[in-house]
Amino acid sequence: MAAFTPTGRRLTAVKAVVFLLALVPLARMVLRIRAGEVVEPLEFLTRGTGDWVLYFLCLTLAVTPLRRLSGWNWLIKLRRMLGLFAFFYASLHFLCFIWFDHFFDLQAMWKDVLKRPFITVGFTAFVLLVPLAVTSTNGMVRRLGGKRWQWLHRLVYVIAPLGILHFWWMKAGKHNFTEPIIFGSIVALLLAFRVYWATAKKVPARA
Repeated sequence: MAAFTPTGRRLTAVKAVVFLLALVPLARMVLRIRAGEVVEPLEFLTRGTGDWVLYFLCLTLAVTPLRRLSGWNWLIKLRRMLGLFAFFYASLHFLCFIWFDHFFDLQAMWKDVLKRPFITVGFTAFVLLVPLAVTSTNGMVRRLGGKRWQWLHRLVYVIAPLGILHFWWMKAGKHNFTEPIIFGSIVALLLAFRVYWATAKKVPARA
C-alpha cells in the first residue's frame, strides 16, 4: 500500500490548519481570562504557555519517528512550524515571567535566575531555543551549511529534557509528578527511537 502523499495544494491546506490549531490554546486561555473563569489569571497564563512549550517540543520530536514509521515523508515539512510554535509559547512564557514576576526589572530577574534552580534550567532551555528559531529559515540553512545546521538543531535533544526538568522541579513543591513523568516518558521514547536508528545505521557500516 502506497504511503499517503498530499499534493502541493493539500499540503498548504494542512499547514494552514496546523497553524490555526496551534493558536487555539492561546485563544482559549485569553477567552477564559476575559470571561472571568480563572481565579489567578497571571499564574494560569504562565503555566498554560509553559505547558504548551512542552506539547510542541514533543510534537516536533515526534515528526521524525512518525515519518519513518508511516512513510509519510511530507510530515517533515511541518516540523519547522511546530518548532517555531514551541519557541512562540516559550517566548510568551518568558514574557509572563519577566513582566508579571519582575515588571521588566532585568537585575531582579537575573538574581532570580541564579537563585532558583528550576528557573535557571528553564531560562537555559529558552536561551538555547533562540538560535534554533533564528536559524529556522532556508537562508540560514544555506549560510550555515547542511551539516552545521543539523548539529545546531540537535540542541533540541538538550532543550526538551531541560524543559522536563524545569517542569519537574516546578511541580515538586506540590508533590505532583504525574504530568512531568508523562512528558518525560514521551520525550524518552522519542529520543530512544533516534538512538536505536542511529545504532542500527552504524552496525552495517562497520560490517
